[in-house]
Amino acid sequence: MKIINRIRQLFKRSTLRRTLVIYLLIACLCPPALLAGYTYSAMHSILKHKISAGIEASLKQEAMGIENLLSNMDFVSKQFALDGQTATRVNEYIQSEKLTEKANLIQYIDDTFNVVNFTNPNIGLMVYYHENMEKSILFNNLTVRDDFNIDNLPLFIRYNGTAYFGPHTTQYKNNENIVFSSIREVKTSSENSIYIYLESNYNMFRKMMNSNWYAMPVHHYLISEQNEVIYADVGDPPFAPESLNWQMVDNGLEQLEGNYVFGYESIQGWKLVIAVQKGEYNHEINEWLWRMIALVLGSLVLAFIIAMMIWRKVYGSLRRVNLEIVRMTGDREAPVKNIGIEEFDSLLNNFGVMKRTVNELIAEVSLNERKKSQLEIEKLLSQINPHFLHNTLNTVQWIARANEQDDIDRIVTLLVKVLHYNMGKGSLIVTISEELAALQNYIDLHYIRYEDELQFVIDVDDRLKSISVPRFLLQPMVENAIYHGRSDGTSLISISIIQNSDTTLKLEVRDNGPGVDELTIQQILERRYESSSIGMGIGLSYVQRLLERFYGDSSYLEIESEIGVGTCLSVIIPLTLEEERYD
Repeated sequence: MKIINRIRQLFKRSTLRRTLVIYLLIACLCPPALLAGYTYSAMHSILKHKISAGIEASLKQEAMGIENLLSNMDFVSKQFALDGQTATRVNEYIQSEKLTEKANLIQYIDDTFNVVNFTNPNIGLMVYYHENMEKSILFNNLTVRDDFNIDNLPLFIRYNGTAYFGPHTTQYKNNENIVFSSIREVKTSSENSIYIYLESNYNMFRKMMNSNWYAMPVHHYLISEQNEVIYADVGDPPFAPESLNWQMVDNGLEQLEGNYVFGYESIQGWKLVIAVQKGEYNHEINEWLWRMIALVLGSLVLAFIIAMMIWRKVYGSLRRVNLEIVRMTGDREAPVKNIGIEEFDSLLNNFGVMKRTVNELIAEVSLNERKKSQLEIEKLLSQINPHFLHNTLNTVQWIARANEQDDIDRIVTLLVKVLHYNMGKGSLIVTISEELAALQNYIDLHYIRYEDELQFVIDVDDRLKSISVPRFLLQPMVENAIYHGRSDGTSLISISIIQNSDTTLKLEVRDNGPGVDELTIQQILERRYESSSIGMGIGLSYVQRLLERFYGDSSYLEIESEIGVGTCLSVIIPLTLEEERYD
């Protein structure tokens, strides 16, 4: 019951805890869920294609074995039926009445049997027989059954003048193996027909029709030339042979009575069909699916554990920060306590600095400004943020020096100088020398950030450095060149100040960036183009307003650009500027 109450409290509405845990769960679960979904979709298709392709390849290999066997039997039967010498010996045997001559002919034909059997190990029983003689079997290489008869053999196909039967039980005596057989008529001078009967090797059919080809249990169906199922594997077939016909497979049937069926049609006229139970076919896919389910469930458990750990760490720290804020209302002088997490300790230290600053300001306001209006108090309080920013930067600078972090100290020092120049309350009018010094600090910050990706060249005549210009004129132009004039290689930004004429001064910033088109230049000059704020976020519109404020119509901004070459910003201003200086 306590666990249920804690879970309810954890997912209480309108709380940061609920939002944080839900977001963390979503963040942790979405990637594996999306990955699992996409992977399942892709892998299911891949695995199904792979299994089907493997079955079809094995089916083709198995069918080609049968084709090769029948072709081999066709070749051997032609040797016996069409070979002049063998046919001649058979005719001589039939016509001869001399026992010695017949014995020689029998020996010759037996030798022929042996040669053929040696050169064609796939051939088993071979028989010459006469259909109308009292002793129908003339020659044979193996002992045949006493009830030798070919009239009841199942016709498979007729191919190249030969009739093929089977699969059926062999005519070899004392053997029950399944074989294919063929019958071809032998050309003789006898009035009665003589035939050569051949059977496949008694092991061939068992080797060819084997589930080992497919790495899964399958059931075979052989369809004859007359589209009749004449053979099905021994055992319990997945469906009755009578319910199968080749049109089902040929029309693209995938499943029949819970089995996947695949078929192969031979050019010899017969067809081979195999049936695979759906469970066996999907075995590998289901195995992979269960692994994916286990992975997703494991990811869910891991995500929940990680979410709880992050929640406890973050929410606990936030509660400590909240306690410090609450304590400030009751005891402003109490010191801030760190919690041992760097990021939150940094926040608390900044809060402590702000707390001390606020206390100092409150004390000052309470002592000296009690009778001032609320508006003046708010104005004073609005100055907290700049103070806080500078105090924080000074704190970071002090910590960096204390820890001998020279790079951080240098960055913060440059940043303080840039902020002091840009946001301070100094004069609105400065000399070119002062503007260049502030710009150099800004450039040094970018050197640290971009290292060798940026190069700056400053060319200013020393005689011009004492001329007065509005403060913060050059930096927006350089900033624009940095962020919008970057090239794929090293970006080169050239800054030059020259005397344009007897009465005017020209400030020019040139880059080797991608350049801009004429339409964009026109939009910038007409102040209809607003780019995203980057860096100080001032932009060229500030430069235009600055020129209007101090120079009016006697100054102007020029933009020249070439696509793929670069852009040049130029400001033309008078040499002299009359303006009150604010100290």
